[in-house]
Amino acid sequence: MESVIDPISDNIFDAVTVDVSETGVVETKPVTDEDWAKVRQGAVTLAEATNLLKMPRAVAPPGDKNNSGPNAPELSPEQIGAKIDENRASWNTHADNLRDEALKVLAIVKARNADALFDAGARLDRVCENCHLDYWYPGDRKAVLEDEA
Repeated sequence: MESVIDPISDNIFDAVTVDVSETGVVETKPVTDEDWAKVRQGAVTLAEATNLLKMPRAVAPPGDKNNSGPNAPELSPEQIGAKIDENRASWNTHADNLRDEALKVLAIVKARNADALFDAGARLDRVCENCHLDYWYPGDRKAVLEDEA
């Protein structure tokens, strides 16, 4: 997650942005062949990385820790692994949802539709967040749902 999925997803998330500041509005959209190729690389890598997610293995290298501990917002890698093992079908469904959204981005790249890419980024973010709320910081689910309401 930390070395492949998170960094490569930025190729999609950062491709279409709107920054509003005191000096004005700056919009970023993919324009050049290189811009679109970067988004395509992000989508292909995400789609393929879902195969790695579905392979039974350790969630993190030995000794890696996140912000876990007493009353921590995040589960430890060991706790996350146990939740995955508890219901691998649910985990695989989350991975499949990520793959499906990444494949939709590929179609958007082919059409070079920056407006659709912005919407796809929002859907991709929701797919990621849904998984995180199940496996990384499930204690935040109530607060997130309240915030959405």
